[in-house]
Amino acid sequence: MPIAADAVYQLLRNLTSPVVAITSERNGKRNGMISDSAVRASIVPAIPRVSVYIHKFNYSHDLVFDTGRFVLHLLRDDQFELVHRLGFSSGRTRDKLADVPHRLGVLGAPVLDECYAHFECRVANVMDTGSSTCFLGDVVEVGHGAAHEPRGGVMTAADFRAHMPAEWRAEYEALLRAAQAFAAERSRDIRPMLWRGLNP
Repeated sequence: MPIAADAVYQLLRNLTSPVVAITSERNGKRNGMISDSAVRASIVPAIPRVSVYIHKFNYSHDLVFDTGRFVLHLLRDDQFELVHRLGFSSGRTRDKLADVPHRLGVLGAPVLDECYAHFECRVANVMDTGSSTCFLGDVVEVGHGAAHEPRGGVMTAADFRAHMPAEWRAEYEALLRAAQAFAAERSRDIRPMLWRGLNP
């Protein structure tokens, strides 16, 4: 007997990554977003890599694609307000980093002062998924938050869903439905891509 699509989706939620903040910059415009689709992409200590899927409707998608750089931040398990600020609105309509303490890192992308740890990444390759792009990033710089060492735990998607303030839930679910509708229309339109850095 086939498993219902909703049941499959709930099972797949077990594969999600920690909740991360992705920051980027293009021509002086800085932005941040939230993702739960980032994973370690190398088992070689001397070649640290991460991958992250960014939906094409995210303003950050074009900033990362156009510049080939981003910063991935592991968040502490108490940074709910930062998730709300970066994840519940678009950088097209407001400066989401305006009141978030940060600096520009070695690649010129924003590094948040408060996080569990951060990884400055240069895009090594990409894969189109129809509704999003998977960015493979070479880690070129690593650091911790303002405390200079990790403290607390790392936020996970399950922790966020279980402990988000009740007044955010309706908005969260509406945003999730909109993202799912966007992805459903585009997920099968996959285009072969060769990242410009790999062109002969």
